[in-house]
This record gives sequence, C-alpha cells and structure tokens, in this order.
Amino acid sequence: MSNSKIDIDLLSEVCKVPGAPGFEQRIREKIIEEVTPYVDEVTVDAMGSVHAIKRAAGKDNKKVMIAAHMDEISFIVTHIDDDGYIRFHPLGGFDPKTLTAQRVFIHGSEDVLGVMGTKPIHIMKPEERKKMPDLSDFYIDTGMKKEEVDKIISIGNPITRERDLVVMGSCVNSKSLDNRVSVYILIETLREMSKKDLDVDVYGVFTVQEEVGLRGAMTAASGIDPDFGINLDVTLACDYPMAQPHERITSLGEGTAIKVLDGATICDYRMVRYMKGLAEEKKISYQMEILPAGGTDTAGIQRYAKGGSIAGGISIPTRYLHQSIEMAHIEDVRATIDLLEASLEGISSFDWSFS
Repeated sequence: MSNSKIDIDLLSEVCKVPGAPGFEQRIREKIIEEVTPYVDEVTVDAMGSVHAIKRAAGKDNKKVMIAAHMDEISFIVTHIDDDGYIRFHPLGGFDPKTLTAQRVFIHGSEDVLGVMGTKPIHIMKPEERKKMPDLSDFYIDTGMKKEEVDKIISIGNPITRERDLVVMGSCVNSKSLDNRVSVYILIETLREMSKKDLDVDVYGVFTVQEEVGLRGAMTAASGIDPDFGINLDVTLACDYPMAQPHERITSLGEGTAIKVLDGATICDYRMVRYMKGLAEEKKISYQMEILPAGGTDTAGIQRYAKGGSIAGGISIPTRYLHQSIEMAHIEDVRATIDLLEASLEGISSFDWSFS
C-alpha cells in the first residue's frame, strides 16, 4: 500500500507490532531500528522509553521534548481454568461490548492466537440479552486443551489485539492507531528534519505505559527537564450521525487538532497561540481540541519537568477510539507532521513572555 501523503507501509508495521503497557519490547526494537539513522543519539531510560536525540550546534540550547506513547491498550493473563480457557485483566480502558467476536494474541513463550468468547445469545435468559456485557463475561479460547496451554502460556503474559491496517477511502483503519499513528508521525518528522539545522535540542521520546497512567512521560520529563513540550496523541472525532455538533470534539478530514485542554491538563496558552499562528501562516489545516475527559502525556511533560515546561499537544482526530477499528484521515496525519515540523523550526524565535 502507498499514498503520496504518508508512508502507509510504515504506519501499518508500527500498528501491527505488539506492545502492551509494561511489555513494549517489540515495538521498542522497531522504533530504535527506524529512528537511529536520523538522530545523533538513541538511549533507553530505566522504564523503557526511547529517547531519540537530535542536537543543535553550540551549548546550553533550549530543549524540546516531543512525546508519542508506544504502548497500546491490552490485557494480561490472570487465570487458566481446567478446560484451558483464559481469564484476563485489562491494561487500559475498554468498552466491553467492543470485545465481542474479536481475535487476540497471547504472548507466551510463543504467540498464540485466541478468540474472545462469551455466552451465546441462544442460551441467554431474556434479562441477560438486555444487559450490557461486563469484562468478566469474556474469556479467551485458544482452541487448545489445558495441558497444551500450560506449555506456552503463563499467568502474567500480555495479550494484544489482532487486526491489520487497511485503507478505506481517504482514511486508514486499524487497531492501535492510538497511539501508533503518533509513533509513525514522530518517526517521519525525525526523518524529514534529519538534514535540517535547528537551534534547539530535540528529544523525540517514545514513551511507555501511557494507557495506564502517563507513567513513561513523567519519568522521561523528569530526566530531560525540557523547556518546551509537545505531545502527540489521538483525540476523539465524534463526527458520526448521532452526535450533536457541540459533541464532536473534532472531525475527520478537517485538519490536525491543536490541543487546548484534556482531562489531565490545560495547555499553556502561549503554546496554543504559537501553534495556531503557525498553522494559519503555513496554511496547514487545523481545528481546536477541547477534550473534556481523558488524559494524555501532555500532563506528564508539563508537570514533571523540574520547573514545569511550556507544553501543548498536537492531536490526530480519530473515530472509534479504543476499538480495533480506529479510523484516521490521511490528510490529517500529514497536517500533523507539517505542524510539528513548523513548530520545531520556529520555536526559539517566538516571544514566550507572559502577556
């Protein structure tokens, strides 16, 4: 698959590689492989976040931390019953009804394909049919008996979802666009900026464990102590038939989203003003994002720099968040890359005084 605006093949690859919170080994290896040619230094901190560093000439440069979390909502094995069925605990937020009829991979000593099973409708009581499912109603069926399961799978193994990326019209559709689309955007930005001279030190940080509490961003920001922070993440696009105009948050195809606030942070108004001015000057399509619930790594960067940082976010409008059919518009992805690059190029010349 190819598209002149973005590298569909690379995006597809980074969406597919597993990386449950706390078990990001494989996606971390893929990221290091991709970014190493484009930066001056690649390090991995104690929690496992990847720091891809591009330094400016001179000393005592301002530091910009760009964060894109690499983990994906997942599960972890908690029990294997006498028939070999697997029970699990969520790592991140799930709407239980979206698990029906889904496939997963259990990452034991080898990857095992399984299906999310639940009680069939044919034997449900009338009151059960009306009830919304709970996570506890589901189990995972691998098609193997317990003695076979026990040879490969153990309590504590991570579980990720199985779904390939496809192109649908002007959009991409996949599991884990949250937040692998941002991982892709940060890789592409580092690649496109690799031959350019900047006057700030850029720390491209692919963070861990965002889906369970912004943990990687907090520790990374504490170590880097950035002057500026820009977080990349998806945001709700509620532009579907039943949503009222004021409920939409963002809409697909109307541009990248400049974050004003989310459930964990209020972005620095200077950063919002800076990005909005750049988007208008560079004719980059954009929309404003006010996300009333749900936090992002923006909060971790803003609060855990030693004296706080001037932080904001650029978000990719996405439908069907935390499902295996997340959808983003190709033009919005490209606009996010364009705005991020423009933000890095002009950040040291902007007037950051309080006014």
